[in-house]
Amino acid sequence: MMLWIMAVSLASSPDLGVAAGRCRIPETGPAFLVDVTGLKDRAGRLKLELYPASDEDFLADDNVLISAGKAFARVESATPQEGPVQLCIRAPHAGRYALSLLHDRNSDRKFQLSIDGIGFSDNPKLGWSKPGADRVAVDVGDAPRRITIVMNYRHGLGMRPEKTPD
Repeated sequence: MMLWIMAVSLASSPDLGVAAGRCRIPETGPAFLVDVTGLKDRAGRLKLELYPASDEDFLADDNVLISAGKAFARVESATPQEGPVQLCIRAPHAGRYALSLLHDRNSDRKFQLSIDGIGFSDNPKLGWSKPGADRVAVDVGDAPRRITIVMNYRHGLGMRPEKTPD
């Protein structure tokens, strides 16, 4: 007799990982303080996500990661209308993680290549495929670590940072 087990997957939700990602003020444990630079404009929302630093798990479906007990956290906020932009995301413990940051310019909660911006920890040069986890992996200890993520937007056939005025 064969027994078939059907895996039930939760629908991905904007709230998955949010509780784990919220920083306490002032944060004292493992966390990333992310300075965001190169925003095209101040429209929409910013979504910062933390993943395990492995190619198998980097940018994987959030509910799959959570149900497997793997690291995943999310912080989402309106894009500040002025001033420096900084986000804080907690890590479950000291270790190596990969971060992605979406500038969802029209607030539709989907990445649209022709509209939205994307950035990753360690700021790799972007091509047409996602960067490898080893290229964006960053370490955090038992206290917050400050990093900078430079946003990239579509320009012609590629993704690159916005030109800054001289």
